[in-house]
Amino acid sequence: MDILIKICQFFLCFTILVGIHELGHFIMARIFRIRVEKFYIFFDPWFSIFKFRRGDTEYGLGWLPLGGYCKIAGMIDESMDKEYQNREPQPWEFRSKPAWQRFLVMIAGVVMNVVLAVGIYIGICYTWGDAYFSNQDAKWGYNFNEAAHRLGFEDGDRFVSIDGAPVDNISEILNALIITESDRTVVVERDGRQVTLTLPLEELIAMRRAKGYEEFLSLPQPFIVADNQQVAELQPADEIVGIDSLHGVDRPAYTEYLKAHAGKQVTLHVKREGVDSLLAVVRPVSDEGLLGILTVGSPYTYRTREYTFWESIPAGIRKTGEVISSYWEQLKMIVQPKTKMYEELGGFIAIGSIFPSTWDWQDFWMKTAFLSIILAVMNILPIPGLDGGHAIFTFWEMITRRKVSDKVLERAQYVGLIIILFLLLYANGNDIYRFFIK
Repeated sequence: MDILIKICQFFLCFTILVGIHELGHFIMARIFRIRVEKFYIFFDPWFSIFKFRRGDTEYGLGWLPLGGYCKIAGMIDESMDKEYQNREPQPWEFRSKPAWQRFLVMIAGVVMNVVLAVGIYIGICYTWGDAYFSNQDAKWGYNFNEAAHRLGFEDGDRFVSIDGAPVDNISEILNALIITESDRTVVVERDGRQVTLTLPLEELIAMRRAKGYEEFLSLPQPFIVADNQQVAELQPADEIVGIDSLHGVDRPAYTEYLKAHAGKQVTLHVKREGVDSLLAVVRPVSDEGLLGILTVGSPYTYRTREYTFWESIPAGIRKTGEVISSYWEQLKMIVQPKTKMYEELGGFIAIGSIFPSTWDWQDFWMKTAFLSIILAVMNILPIPGLDGGHAIFTFWEMITRRKVSDKVLERAQYVGLIIILFLLLYANGNDIYRFFIK
């Protein structure tokens, strides 16, 4: 059932993204009175799931979920249909229109994906606000995994800055460390003083490639007495920071210690607000390994930025810009061999795996907006076969006043298709290796 929910989210998201993208091409083509011969969600080699014709356009749903297409009359596209070249240009064909109109038709899909992302982020900000955990609320610092310890972090460290930029939202910390082309300088607060760590690029790459790197840090679970506890020696908000000689660990470690000392007495070391020294409280441990003390489940709370409708509009635009900038930085790193990020390219399995196994509309729309930006950025790359490839040839024509020949466009399209096919095979091959072999 979990896999089915993931698959449903993936296909719904992909259908929305492809449909909106191709709708951009369709609308702009119709604005300039260019005939659209086909409008398809997903590809339809050999057959389609269903189709119908309205006016000059055939609409349909293909069976191959690798994208979609809008077949525009008089244009060389991924279908490689060159039949139109054997007849005189018609006024309703793409090739008969001015270069600036053809350019707008080409970039319309990318623009629609960006507009979709902006609209989704506006809706999310207005409906749910912007929930995050602030670094300022990490009173007990963080716990770090083994890879982070090798970089010099110690449990209890709290971030101050990364490359001079102050840290607030902890969900952005990991990206700030791994999306880099050079060493990072991190300042942490440790035992009341600031410590500067220099993180070499090579070690950051090794950490990023290690299994479970996403668990770089976690929030400690302190042992705090609840308001309604019944032990006279303790007060609400007291923190148990040690049991016997065991100190400086999380509540789960203390729980294990108590289970190992069931039926005995232990000395609790208690930190109380307004008291300089630790208090010692002797308590019996039950046969079940319990102290008979009610404790706080989690002392952490998320902050939420609330937005009115009008405030959500600039917030959504700003969020879209931040995500575009972050993804562009990742793309730049992929083409630099020293970062080795090309080894982490993922295909459809990786994309599908980002969806949760339970249906959460807020999470679904967050993922959809993010993937819409990825689709826009990837499509604007100047690779023949992609929108950016078509647009760059048209832009060249606008500058030089010389139209690129159909032969050149045709050959460029073949080259682009080979590049795209290679990237698809490489990315999905990485998926297979990571999920089934590694």
